[in-house]
Amino acid sequence: MKKTLLLFPCLLFLAGCSNSDDSSADDGDSMMMDDDIVENPQTGFMPCNNGMAGIYPCNGYDFLGRISLADFSASSANDIWGWTDITTGKEYALVGVNNGTAFVDITDTEQLIYLGKLPSATVSSSWRDIKVYQDHAFIVSEAGGHGMQVFDLTKLRNVVNAPETFVADTRYTGFGNAHNIVINEVSGYAYAVGTETFNGGAHFINIQDPKNPIAAGGYGANGYSHDAQVVSYNGPDADYTGQEIFIGANENQVAIVDITDKDNPMQISTFQYTNIGYTHQGWFSEDQRYFILGDELDEIQLGFDSRTLVFDLSDLDNPILHTTYLGETAAIDHNGYVKGDIFYLANYTAGVRILDISGIDGQSIVEEGFFDSYPTNNTAAFEGVWSVYPYFESEKIIVNDINSGLFVIKKSN
Repeated sequence: MKKTLLLFPCLLFLAGCSNSDDSSADDGDSMMMDDDIVENPQTGFMPCNNGMAGIYPCNGYDFLGRISLADFSASSANDIWGWTDITTGKEYALVGVNNGTAFVDITDTEQLIYLGKLPSATVSSSWRDIKVYQDHAFIVSEAGGHGMQVFDLTKLRNVVNAPETFVADTRYTGFGNAHNIVINEVSGYAYAVGTETFNGGAHFINIQDPKNPIAAGGYGANGYSHDAQVVSYNGPDADYTGQEIFIGANENQVAIVDITDKDNPMQISTFQYTNIGYTHQGWFSEDQRYFILGDELDEIQLGFDSRTLVFDLSDLDNPILHTTYLGETAAIDHNGYVKGDIFYLANYTAGVRILDISGIDGQSIVEEGFFDSYPTNNTAAFEGVWSVYPYFESEKIIVNDINSGLFVIKKSN
């Protein structure tokens, strides 16, 4: 959350909302105290039996492995993304931590390999975001002056003395801090949001040649974008077929913009909803009809159980609230991603909740399972799971817990 708006919740704790960088923090330090770090020596496969996988509450999802914050020489975790090396078939977790980005080979979950870390470009920060395009990781942070690091992931094939300290292949400095990075792999453009440029909106970068990113303009007419998704549109609204569509979670509204022409972005529509706390992040259903949105502060400010809003975007010019889902706990919802008919929701203290959206047309969303890496409680607090990545072909799911680090889980047989 931008520190110029809604200061109160950001003072509560280091949350996923945007904030200033931790410029006073040295590597390995953050505002989180060591006593808050949940360390657990249990590793190796633990099935979910009778609602537990070891010490972790669960339903239908098994524990495959974990690497702790101590192993990463870090004190808090944040974003996570994945990469599959199509040459070798190996799978990797790209793990955001306060002082950099850690890389883990998760191919053999009986032997997770921490390969090394790319240190933060400037100072430590509790906010970092990672995406992948053409075998390169693109990394931004709220750390002052950080810019966008670009790292060639094929270097991970040749690590000899793990863990190594890596060096970025290049760094884009057209902005300093950023809250999130969005990539449209079809067009080859990255979009940094929550920067000091373009009123905090989308900062366009041509990354078609990954090691030579080029500034390509931006869009800020709708103000600060906390997070966004950009798609090459193939949804039900024929007026926009083939266009590049930006949909941004902009603190107190959602903005839909046609950004096909980088020199002339065109607003399509904006929309709001009742009981806004902080419009945080959302993701399209695979048919691009529905946008599944999370509000980060409605639980803590308004007392909802975990609330997810679903909007019907059949007409991009006229979005309509389709249904609202209330979760099983009071925990705050954070990042959510769609794969097939499943919505994977990082739900802070309630862990990862797995929601069946196959009945979304009929306004039916059902929790099919969960894995709770933060067993202490399910209260409305900024602890536990920051983000989740569910896109590996192996069906492994990687989870980044603010307090405990990397978890690898999988649906039970």
